[in-house]
Amino acid sequence: MPTIETNVIPGGAVYGIPQVTYTVDGEAGKDYSAALAVASLRESAAIEAAAAGYMEIVRARGRKVDELGEVMAYLNKAYATLRVKDAEREDQATVDNGAWVNGTALKYGITLVFVANTSNMTRANLMKGQNEIQHALDTEDNELQQDSVTLQGLLSKRDSAYSTASNIVKKADRTNSSTISNFV
Repeated sequence: MPTIETNVIPGGAVYGIPQVTYTVDGEAGKDYSAALAVASLRESAAIEAAAAGYMEIVRARGRKVDELGEVMAYLNKAYATLRVKDAEREDQATVDNGAWVNGTALKYGITLVFVANTSNMTRANLMKGQNEIQHALDTEDNELQQDSVTLQGLLSKRDSAYSTASNIVKKADRTNSSTISNFV
């Protein structure tokens, strides 16, 4: 198995990525195909690392959308229990699991207004809470879609880099086999 050493070209960074040359078995440029295959594999590993970061972002956004969706479901359920508005008083509805709903909303920077020391909310505060949660869901969903597209692009680049490395190795093997068969 050949030993391949990487040599960084001083001042040769492109878009912040250091450029390198390879020394194979102590000789620079001895096996260009091997050096090129190694470069493709390293590129795919770097892309894989970036994709892992985006994967975590996508997962976190997905959890946020799920939790905000649950909060919205609790608010919708509470709102559905309200009667036709009585002109003489502002009616209230009890939000099931109110402490969790409030804590989760606060976790994402949304303040829900409950009647003091209860799990009740007035109609106006329920509507305001629903609007704020829906806005947060819409925003997060848009961001999630953008991050998913970016992740898909990174994975496509990674697959392309792996494919390039594989093709180089196969081509070098075919060339070597052809050369050997020509000697026979």
